[in-house]
Amino acid sequence: MPITRRKFVARSAVAGAGLLIGVRFSAPLLRAQEDAKGPKKPAPNPFDAWIHVKPDGKISLIVAKSEMGQGIRTGLAMILAEEAAVDMNSVSVEQAETRPDIYPHLGTGGSGSTMENYMPLRRAGATVRGLMITAAAARWNVPSAECVARKGTVLHGKSSRKASYGELADAAAKLPLPDQEKVKLKDEEDFELIGHAFPRVDIPAKVNGSAQFGIDVRVPDILFAVVARCATFGGKPAYFDAAKAKAVAGVHDVFEIPALGRDMFTAGGIVVVADSTWAAMKGRDALQITWDNGPAVSESSESLREALRAGSSKPGKRIRNDGDVDKPLPDGARRVEAVYEFPFLSHACMEPMNITVHAREGEAEVWAPTQSPDWVQGTVAKILDLKPPKVVVHTTLMGGGFGRRYMADYPAEAAQIAKVVGKPVQLVWSREDDMTHDFYRPAACHQLRGAVDRDGHPLVWSHSLASTSIGAYWDPPEKSEPENSEVGGAKQMPYAIPNMRLEYNAVPSSVPPLWWRSVEHSFNGFVVESFIDELAAAAKKDPVQFRKALLVKPANWKPKDDDDPDPARLRGVLELAAQKVGWGTPLAKGKGRGIATYHSFGSYIAEAAEVTVKGGSFKIDRIVAAIDCGQIVNPESVRAQAESAIIYGLSAALKNEITIKNGAVEQTNFDGYDPIRINEAPRIEVHLVNSKEDPGGMGEPALPPAAPAVANAIFAASGQRLRRLPFQLKTA
Repeated sequence: MPITRRKFVARSAVAGAGLLIGVRFSAPLLRAQEDAKGPKKPAPNPFDAWIHVKPDGKISLIVAKSEMGQGIRTGLAMILAEEAAVDMNSVSVEQAETRPDIYPHLGTGGSGSTMENYMPLRRAGATVRGLMITAAAARWNVPSAECVARKGTVLHGKSSRKASYGELADAAAKLPLPDQEKVKLKDEEDFELIGHAFPRVDIPAKVNGSAQFGIDVRVPDILFAVVARCATFGGKPAYFDAAKAKAVAGVHDVFEIPALGRDMFTAGGIVVVADSTWAAMKGRDALQITWDNGPAVSESSESLREALRAGSSKPGKRIRNDGDVDKPLPDGARRVEAVYEFPFLSHACMEPMNITVHAREGEAEVWAPTQSPDWVQGTVAKILDLKPPKVVVHTTLMGGGFGRRYMADYPAEAAQIAKVVGKPVQLVWSREDDMTHDFYRPAACHQLRGAVDRDGHPLVWSHSLASTSIGAYWDPPEKSEPENSEVGGAKQMPYAIPNMRLEYNAVPSSVPPLWWRSVEHSFNGFVVESFIDELAAAAKKDPVQFRKALLVKPANWKPKDDDDPDPARLRGVLELAAQKVGWGTPLAKGKGRGIATYHSFGSYIAEAAEVTVKGGSFKIDRIVAAIDCGQIVNPESVRAQAESAIIYGLSAALKNEITIKNGAVEQTNFDGYDPIRINEAPRIEVHLVNSKEDPGGMGEPALPPAAPAVANAIFAASGQRLRRLPFQLKTA
C-alpha cells in the first residue's frame, strides 16, 4: 500500500507533531501526499529519506546511508541546512530503519552518496523553507514575499514579527507540498554552508570514545564467537576434536557450521562460543582439526600469473574497436609494447569484520557495521527462517568499508551461530581471519601495443586485458557478462587516438573477488596513464603537452554514457596539477616528476608526483592533486577523502599484494601486508576546482592516478619503467 505523509508519521519511529517530508533520490523530490487539485493519486512509495521538523525547531534527516568514515552525515546535513535556512547545529542525521519497503536504496558505495542526494536534498530543504514562510505569512496575514527565513526563523521586516520553525511546524504540516518544478532554490552565490569548510559532526564522539562501532556493541547476556576456517579456499573440516577447546576457561560451546552458497559465500568451519572474544580465540587455538583442503589446493600465484599472461596474449571479447589497429604502420613509426601485472589485494579495513545477532522466538535483532543493511536483513532472515521485517538491523559506525562491508558472509555466519546459541552473540574476525578470508581485488594482466608516427602523433592503441572477474564469479553463468566488472576506465580511454581496440578474457580462480576501493579503475587507471606516458616518451614529447593535445573536446561532443569523460574537464585538472607542481622547472639530479589524470565516479583528478631515485631505491617527495568534483559541499571532506584514497593507492603500489600458495593466502597480518605509515607518507597538496557542475563522488576517484603518477616520475628520474605492482624497488 502507498504510504502518505500522515500514515508514515503514525507508523514510524519519528511519529509525533511537526512537519515530515518524504524525499526520493531517484527523482529530485516526489510528493508525500495526494494531489488535492485533481483526481486522487497514490503517493509515490517508497522514499529514500525523511525530513522531520520538530516542535522544538530541531530537524532530523533520516537517511539510509552508512557512515564509514567518509563524512556523509556532515555533508548531507550541510545540503539540507543550506536550503532550509537553518543553523547546522539544529540538524541531526539519523540512520534510517532497515525497511526496504520504505527505503529502497539502503546500500552505500560507489562514491555515490553526495551525487545521489545533492539535488533532492536541496529541493527538500527549499521545500521546508517555503512551507515555513507560507505558514508564517498566513499566521500574520501578510504576503509571503515580505517574509524571509534565516537560521530557522521566519522574519517579517515591516512588522518586526518573527516565528521559529518549531512554532510553525504544525501549521506547515497542513499545507500542500509544492511541485518540484516550483520549488525555488537559493542562488549558488548566496551559499553560506555549501562550498565552505565545516567540522565533521562525527569527529568529537570518535575522539572521546563515545562513538559506537560494530565491535563496541554490548547487550545484556552477550556471548562472543570466533570461527576456525580452512586456510584453503573451498576447504572444509574432515574431523575435529573439541575436548581441549571446551576445557579453556570461559568457553561455552563448540560446533560446526556448514559452508553456504555463493549468494552468501561462507567458508564454514568450527565455531567456538565463549564469555569473551579472547576466551573464544584461546579455545579456537586449542582445537584439533583435520582439514579436507579440496581442489583449490593446486592453485598458486605462479600458476595464476601464467594463466593471466596467456589470457591477455590471445584474442578476447571485443569491447571497443575504433578504426583499424591492424593496418600497416607508415615508415618511421615507432612501436611500443608493454605488459602490466597486478596481484590480488585485501581490503584490510582497520576494524575487522564483526556483527552481533540475537535470535529470538519468531524474530531477531542485529547490530551490523555494514554498507548493505538490507542484504544483512535478508541473509539473517533466510538462515533463521524468518520474514525479513521480523529482523531488525541497527547499522553502526564502521572502521572502513571499501566495498568489503557490502558482503553477507559475516552476517550469514553470525546467524548460523545465533540459531544454535539462543542468546545475543557477537562474531569477531581476527586480523588473520580478515586477511585470509577476504574477498579480493581481482588479479590482472594487461598487454598493450601502440605506435606513434615520425612526428610523434599517436596512431594505435591496442589493449588486451585478462583478470579474475567479479562478474564471472558472482553472477549466474547464464547471466554472466564478466567484462562488465573489469573494463571501466579502459573502455572509456579518453585520448583521441584514431585506431583503438580493447579486448577482454576472464581467467578462473578459486580466490573470491570483490569490489575494492575504486574497483577496476584501480588497475585500469594505472595502465592507461602509464602507457600514454610510454607513448609520449616514444614520441619524444613532454608528457603534459602530449596529453593536452589528445584531450580535445569537439564542438558537438556528447558523452556516450554516464562514464564517458569530458575531455575539457580532464584537460583542466591536468593543467592545474602541472601548474601547482611547477611542471617544467628544473629539478636536482636524481629527481623526477610524473603526472597522471583520470575520470571516475563523476569526478576528474590529476595528480603530479615528485620523487628522488638513488641507486635501487626511491622516495616519494610530494604528491600534488587537482580535483574537479563538480559542486563541492564540504572542501575539507573532499581533501580528506583525496588524501585517504592517495595513501590507500600508494600502499598498494609500494607494498601490498596477496599471494596464493596451495590455494591459501600467504599474508596473515600487517607484518606481511603493511600499509604506508605516517613517516613514509609523502607531502600531499590538494587543489580544488571551483565548479558548478553536478557533484561527483570523492571516496574513490583520487586513487587511480596516484600509482601511475609515481611510476611516471620514477621513469623521468631514472629511465626505468615500473609495470608490475607492487613496485619492485625499495622505498628510501
